[in-house]
Amino acid sequence: MKKKIFFAAATMMFLSLSLSAQKIAVIDVNQVLTALPEYKKAQDELDKVAQKWRGEIAQQQDAIKGMYNKYQAEQVLLSDDARKKREDEIMAKEKDAREAQRAKFGPEGELFKKRQELVKPIQDKVYTAIEKFANEKGYDLILDKSSSAGLIFANSTYEKTQQIIDMVKKM
Repeated sequence: MKKKIFFAAATMMFLSLSLSAQKIAVIDVNQVLTALPEYKKAQDELDKVAQKWRGEIAQQQDAIKGMYNKYQAEQVLLSDDARKKREDEIMAKEKDAREAQRAKFGPEGELFKKRQELVKPIQDKVYTAIEKFANEKGYDLILDKSSSAGLIFANSTYEKTQQIIDMVKKM
């Protein structure tokens, strides 16, 4: 019985020593990014480009609606061949509009590429600063609390977001 108690106490002491040896920091990468003027500028540029493209696609869709309304009004006067031709034109325009939307906003579309071009260098700068911070301060683990998957509670003493913001701004 004494051996079991001694073994349990030794195990607990070993675990507490090994856990206390690790340094952990919690930061909010989104907060770091939004604190950077160049990130805000990149986001504004992306928003303007996306708004322009949305407008272009909306114009295409409006043109399609106009074609369809005109077709509806003239349908009874058209021959079968003329009706088929108009329907094909409308369907081709709809296909073009869907393709344009996919090309601009799809997973590998122009907006994604533009985001990579504008935001990725800023993200790389932040991650470099985080790595430098961790190495200089001796942190074993840094958690991002902005991506809440897996992080349920964070003691505020581990919060290092402002220090990362300050470090990124000095770079």
